[in-house]
Amino acid sequence: MRSIGELARDSGLGVSALQFYDRAGVLVPAWVDPVSGYRWYDAEQLDEARLLARLRGAGMPLADIRLVLAGWSGQDTDLVRQLLAAHLRRLERTLSDARVEFSAVRALLERRENPMTSSSAPAAARLAVPAPELAAALDAVRFAVSTDPELPMLGGVLFDIEDGTLRVVATDRYRMAVAQTGATGHDGPRTQVVVPSPLADAMRALLNDGGSVGLTVDGDRVALEAGDRQAAGRRLDHDFPDYRRLVRVPAGRRALVDVAAFRAAVEAGPVRASEVRDQDGVSFDIVVLSLTDDGTVRVVEDGEDRTDTGDVAVNRDFLLHALAAGARDRLILEFGAPTAPVAIRRPDAEDTLSLLMPVRLED
Repeated sequence: MRSIGELARDSGLGVSALQFYDRAGVLVPAWVDPVSGYRWYDAEQLDEARLLARLRGAGMPLADIRLVLAGWSGQDTDLVRQLLAAHLRRLERTLSDARVEFSAVRALLERRENPMTSSSAPAAARLAVPAPELAAALDAVRFAVSTDPELPMLGGVLFDIEDGTLRVVATDRYRMAVAQTGATGHDGPRTQVVVPSPLADAMRALLNDGGSVGLTVDGDRVALEAGDRQAAGRRLDHDFPDYRRLVRVPAGRRALVDVAAFRAAVEAGPVRASEVRDQDGVSFDIVVLSLTDDGTVRVVEDGEDRTDTGDVAVNRDFLLHALAAGARDRLILEFGAPTAPVAIRRPDAEDTLSLLMPVRLED
């Protein structure tokens, strides 16, 4: 017999998904330990679990999946074929409807955009920024820059200059990082420019010394001067999404964590293979975090029944990146609803934060 962990590993379904399908009566374990409640499966159930994973990945409704599994091993497979064909027709209709709606949205965008302003270069700006603060800000957000060639507007770091503050922002849709530093010398209108990641890296390489550096935005050109050294290049000719709207997350429960101890727990703790493929189609390891009543964040054990609706699942590598980018011995983790982003903040500068989108574990 196979344990639930072994079946999860070999089938591509996570432990929590197998628990859900047991409760739903779709894939019931062959035996449940009456003392521990631990689930065990017959060897032939591996094929059923793999089939279930494929049907789930295709978005088939649970009611249809139940019938497909019931009819899979029978002699008459007509019902199975009909269910597969019906679901494929539903997907094709949904795709056709989506194309119509997207065409309407694109038309709205074209009418909404003003070509005179949307393609124009940002206002000229010249300001002085403390080199150590800008270095820390870039280090805090660089990990969240997108590498998706289909989304070139996310392939850089946003420099947002307003009211004596320079904010730097990066996102790849599944995580977002925001940091800021003071700036002097600019009292003009708000200026935003997206600096491509290679240029942002070249700028960061000039910030190893103290003192102040000069940042210039002039048309399509962005330049950073540190003494007699300069990193300059063209901005990305794309608009960055409204990050201020995205970081307006409802306040949740907070916990102050010791980063070294928490990082060790995340690295050594149980992980599960991703049950979704919505993060650029790449598999990843998931950790489930729980905030206890005494304010401690713990990693939920593999196979543990998750009764706390406040538990949140996140991409483990993304969490480790955010902890490293926080650059503090202690960080604040803020949990909202399981569907809300997890916020990771610095205790001494809460405006410097990372947001991690949660991963849905169950249907």
